Amino acid sequence: MESISVTADSGESITISPENMGDMVAFMSRYACAIMEVETKFNVLNAQFNASKSYNPIDTIKTRLKTPESIVEKLRRRGLPLTTQAAEDNLTDVAGVRVICPFVEDIYLLADYLLMQDDVELLEKKDYIAKPKGNGYRSLHLIVQTPVFTPQGKTLVKVEIQLRTIAMEFWANLEHRLRYKKGLDPELLEDLGGELRECADICESLDQRMGGIRRKIEATTTLLDAADKEWQ
Repeated sequence: MESISVTADSGESITISPENMGDMVAFMSRYACAIMEVETKFNVLNAQFNASKSYNPIDTIKTRLKTPESIVEKLRRRGLPLTTQAAEDNLTDVAGVRVICPFVEDIYLLADYLLMQDDVELLEKKDYIAKPKGNGYRSLHLIVQTPVFTPQGKTLVKVEIQLRTIAMEFWANLEHRLRYKKGLDPELLEDLGGELRECADICESLDQRMGGIRRKIEATTTLLDAADKEWQ
């Protein structure tokens, strides 16, 4: 593997030799496999709900594996050794899985079923739905640990999971694009903060209203099913 060059925030170019980074290929492979493991677990849950309830609690699954350059840069910013061991010990977002659901209820349902599995260990949970961030960001974040089996044996690998609704995903993507758009005046961004927060509130209201509509439909369907059984 060739040397890795990263550009720090200061503009400084940093070159990291393969010897200092350790076996980066094997390291990245373990995290890629952990992503596949977690993604498969969610796909299986989605399929099982479809089979038993004729309903899919998952709209989309997205995955992300940090690049070696991003890993090195994050270690450097934290003043940590530029090694794979330091990354394993201190970074929790090398592997990322984002699950996008139709309704808020689906988020907690999927999280509960995932954490029931005996090969998934919850390390950290941050509920930004119950307590949104100051800018209006909402999502359920889980840091889990799951085993990956390699020719060298079993390794426990951390995966960051984000669960959010379609409305939360829509807001987060646009907020990120607008807030980090190059060349924007900082004062303008500050002024837009209130509008973005208001848009987040609108998305939250939308999630609540759509969830209410869903519950009304399900309640009506349940009553109709009960009535049909009485006539049989």
